[in-house]
Amino acid sequence: MKDFVDGTAYSNEQGNRARKLFAAVVLAALDDAIADDKKYGNGPEQIARWARSRDGREVLTCAGIDPSERVVSGLMEFVAKGVRTSVALSREESERRNAAMLELDAA
Repeated sequence: MKDFVDGTAYSNEQGNRARKLFAAVVLAALDDAIADDKKYGNGPEQIARWARSRDGREVLTCAGIDPSERVVSGLMEFVAKGVRTSVALSREESERRNAAMLELDAA
């Protein structure tokens, strides 16, 4: 019984690691699309093309993200904002965004 529990815990841990790896690939694709948007102006179209491709759908699924059209439009909006993923995920950016929302609510 103990071997089964250890094996299950190990498998779950391996699955979580794999999901994080694929999530990192999605973040890299977003950063590439943002760079394309700044350079060529076609970032949202690039991320949409990637997300709708067979490889993109597979990566999104492995990252635990449903590859639906709603997700594709969300990825396109994120790229259109032009904020790199490392900045968007930082604490400072989150605090700045929350402060801006509070100012809007107060006005």
